[in-house]
Amino acid sequence: MAVTLKDIAQRVGVSVTTVSRALGGYEDVAEATREKVLHAAEELGYYPSATARQLQKRRTDTIGFVIPTFGPRFSDPYFSELLAGIGNEAARHNFDLLVSTRSPDSPEEEEAYHRLVDGRRVDGVLVVRTRIEDSRLAYLTQRNFPFVAFGRSQANEDFPYLDVDGQKGLRDVVQHLIDLGHERIAYVSAPLNLTFATHRLAGYKQALEESGLAYDENLVVVGYLTEEDGYQAAHRLLSLPNPPTAIAVANDLMALGVMRAAHERGLNVGHDVAITGFDDIPLAAHAHPPLTTVCQPIYDIGQRVCRMLIQVIKGEPVAERHILLAPTLVIRESSGATHQ
Repeated sequence: MAVTLKDIAQRVGVSVTTVSRALGGYEDVAEATREKVLHAAEELGYYPSATARQLQKRRTDTIGFVIPTFGPRFSDPYFSELLAGIGNEAARHNFDLLVSTRSPDSPEEEEAYHRLVDGRRVDGVLVVRTRIEDSRLAYLTQRNFPFVAFGRSQANEDFPYLDVDGQKGLRDVVQHLIDLGHERIAYVSAPLNLTFATHRLAGYKQALEESGLAYDENLVVVGYLTEEDGYQAAHRLLSLPNPPTAIAVANDLMALGVMRAAHERGLNVGHDVAITGFDDIPLAAHAHPPLTTVCQPIYDIGQRVCRMLIQVIKGEPVAERHILLAPTLVIRESSGATHQ
């Protein structure tokens, strides 16, 4: 049978109110009395209910995370890595994580945010894959609700975020392909309403410009970040009268689809066509051949944005409100040797 405040009060010889205030840390309880109450609570094996603690602190000790994804839920290993980092960091601070998935820019996604915020089901929200015009950021800012974003915004709102320098990442990987001798380099982009997609496309264009190569819009295809999108994009690019000799891709999952399409056409990836990704998900190193990619530490990013949000929730100062990480190029067999 669960131990109650009344049981502790009888053991110590004080009122239930005094026990409640002693356990709650109120200053109007004598220190000697507080120590007796705490000692009795420990002896009796008393554990305060989660609801009582939450009411006392006016917090739920819960973080909300609405994953913006199409198709089968949690099928993207990128989100699995990110979620692992967030979840483990939340647990380290005794916070719970409330996760749901919704198609981006849908009425269902908007409703999910309203339910979390207006219903006070969580203390703060993590936002990922920020958009050029992002109603989520505008809503959370307008409500003055705690949130941290993985991704920047082109709007004027000032909010805490962590992002990766996607322009540098794409510039580096395309320069790698140029250094290998490729001149006809295609790019499979993420949807251009996503902020990171504009940065990565800029990096692609920058590398071409710096090497004196012309930008050809026929060599740029947009996909929705799934393996199937990469597969379809590759067939489209490789069917061109003058197909590319190298294909840079905005994320690893689409890059795996590009590789599958190349294999189906009898092409030797890394020799007949070079293929690169972005993210360095665990599958990248085990692809056939292993995928050259741009590494962003997804698990660590999950931990860091979660830690930032907990600081915001607790009213603690956030040392760096705007963090931009430099990604690193990881060269593997899929980009091959010098193109002949």
